[in-house]
Amino acid sequence: MSDFPWLSVLIGLPLVGAFLVALLPRERETLVKQFALGVSLVVGVLALVMAARFDADGARFQFDEKYWWIKEFGVHWALGVDGVALVLIVLSVILVPLVILASWNESDRSGGVDAPAEGGTRRSVKTYMALLLSLEAAMIGVFAATDVFLFYVFFEAMLIPVYFIIGYYGGAQRSYAAVKFLLYSLFGGLLMLVAVIWLYPLSSKPASEGGLGHGTFMFDELSKMNIDPTTARWLFLGFFIAFAIKAPMVPVHTWLPDAAQQSPAGALVLIVGVLDKVGTYGMLRFCLELFPGAAKWATPVVLGFAVLSIIYGAVLAIGQVDLKRLIAYTSVSHFGFIVLGIFAMTSQGQSGAALYMVNHGFSTGALFLVVGFMIVRRRSARIGDYGGVQKVAPVLAGTFLVAGLSGLSLPGLSPFVSEFLVLVGTFSRYRWAAVLAVSGVVLAAIYILWMYQRTMGGPKTPAVEGMKDLTAREKWTVAPLIAIIVAMGFFPQPVLHVINPSVKQTLARIDRHDPAPKITGNVAENGARP
Repeated sequence: MSDFPWLSVLIGLPLVGAFLVALLPRERETLVKQFALGVSLVVGVLALVMAARFDADGARFQFDEKYWWIKEFGVHWALGVDGVALVLIVLSVILVPLVILASWNESDRSGGVDAPAEGGTRRSVKTYMALLLSLEAAMIGVFAATDVFLFYVFFEAMLIPVYFIIGYYGGAQRSYAAVKFLLYSLFGGLLMLVAVIWLYPLSSKPASEGGLGHGTFMFDELSKMNIDPTTARWLFLGFFIAFAIKAPMVPVHTWLPDAAQQSPAGALVLIVGVLDKVGTYGMLRFCLELFPGAAKWATPVVLGFAVLSIIYGAVLAIGQVDLKRLIAYTSVSHFGFIVLGIFAMTSQGQSGAALYMVNHGFSTGALFLVVGFMIVRRRSARIGDYGGVQKVAPVLAGTFLVAGLSGLSLPGLSPFVSEFLVLVGTFSRYRWAAVLAVSGVVLAAIYILWMYQRTMGGPKTPAVEGMKDLTAREKWTVAPLIAIIVAMGFFPQPVLHVINPSVKQTLARIDRHDPAPKITGNVAENGARP
């Protein structure tokens, strides 16, 4: 099985599943859902089997595949995963079946879960499921691509299913949110396309001029080029702006709150839980390793924007009256922590950032799912329309509490470890950034606990009198995420064991080392006494 094309199969299966779903009769909605869920479970099992075969101490990129795609332009169908890409693929394949299960009864109504109780226009269930499976294929492909041009293709391909999910199944202002998302993403993608194309003639230059002597888009080969500093800075900006929009970072974040407010809650789990990670993954993989000199040049400014994202996102989250917009702004803050860890350029910071990508996906995924269940019952996302829910739906309230506490990085839950590593890794090199970022931890406690108090605590409002607790299906949907959050909070080592070798190789490529511990003068003078 060593030559088995794991990654191509993982990309191809959801695409075939989406095609077959499209062929099923429109009126057989239950069959469509069951088939889509079955496909996503098969993909998930295969991905976990592949992950079990990954050797953390072996070659950096494993399960490699390389075939000519467009030979005249040096483009390959080239796939492979290192530790960071592997854990993000596993995150994706775990979330997709849970999203399908969570959307079981909500995917057929215009306006998603927050449509009025009397209905709205019914939408095609099979189209929704086909879009989710197509999105899964693109997400796996973007993390697995080791050809930069192929990465760009998957990067842009993700936009198509997301655009239609928001624009067709979203809320009242879905068209505005979908177009805004698309325009922001296309603008960033256009800048990155210019930079990607620019790499080809640079690689064609002879070695004496810093090139490779042949045109290529292969990541491993491009990372060996010696690019002129000025050119490298322009290329860095082309990639970085595209990734900052996707991440999203302040000030190019404004598409996310609108998309979050209008998207179906289930699909929003994938948009915020996985798609946004492509931005931070791209920074870690491409911005740092292809343009190390330019990355060091830009680091002070990037760290400034990361800290701004942490504080700005948290402050705006406190003032929100819509549940989905509030969680979207918390994600802006959390992504600031991830970018902070990446550009701290220390082993602790980057390991924490990579782990944070995974933990944030599970934590925010659980939070969005529970919020989706609440909105299904109350038909409103406004915080003021709730109150006293814990008295009528204790399991829902308890699940919401655990998911919320993970969002504020409570010790014992998975985000705490990653946030701690980011802050420690940043403090060792950029103390000012770490000290300012700590304020985000305090603000997180405010917006999470206040949100819980206003929705779950207090006197029971008449509007929630008949609210039902979680059903068996909903418990099966959210239980795996809660279990993962708790398990990784107490024992993150298996994931870190996979991530750490890749982080060390990234630091080696950009010629960065952890700062040496500083010894105070008194210790230095007195420590060697006989």
